[in-house]
Amino acid sequence: MKLYTYFRSSAAYRVRIALNLKGLSHELVPVNLLKSEQQGEDYLNKNVQGLLPALETEQGVLAQSLAILEWFEDTNQGQPLLPSDPWQKAQVRNFCYAVACDIHPIDNLRVLKYLSTELGVDDEQKNTWYRHWVIEGFKKLEPMLGEGPFCFGDKPTLADICLVPQVFNALRFKVDMSAFPKISRVYEHCNTIQAFIDAAPENQPDAQ
Repeated sequence: MKLYTYFRSSAAYRVRIALNLKGLSHELVPVNLLKSEQQGEDYLNKNVQGLLPALETEQGVLAQSLAILEWFEDTNQGQPLLPSDPWQKAQVRNFCYAVACDIHPIDNLRVLKYLSTELGVDDEQKNTWYRHWVIEGFKKLEPMLGEGPFCFGDKPTLADICLVPQVFNALRFKVDMSAFPKISRVYEHCNTIQAFIDAAPENQPDAQ
């Protein structure tokens, strides 16, 4: 498998973590978002959406990080990242969607670029926008978590895979995490696990 990735892409980061946790053999193919390589003809021929990540498999190319993660689960590849109990599984998915659908889309690179280039928002205003929506999202996530080292249960799930990249970028934009001790605890614990460490942005071949 080939994963088309960018070192600071939250969505690609999710898939890198999952590939590592599941022990799946893969090749990383960097696509530079800052240079708009995702809009180039070669990449669009693989992923018409022009977004990252994309996973190239023997069956074809699959885009959208959550679809990729669910495909890993549906094809029983590597260790399970969803609970077997249907209710617990739904709780994990609920948490994932809160990150991937409610927080990430309004804070991703193309939105921030639009704010700067089309609406004339300066860097301070753009960063204020980012922090506001992350904080509002984290306020909803914090009560969903218990006291354990992971989001749910005693093993990493798709919830942890979605949370860690979002916290990484929150810290990069200097979000004050003092109001979110449970989120911070999960983030810190996950980053003691080699699969998470190896997937971290600073450890990628295209890290800048």
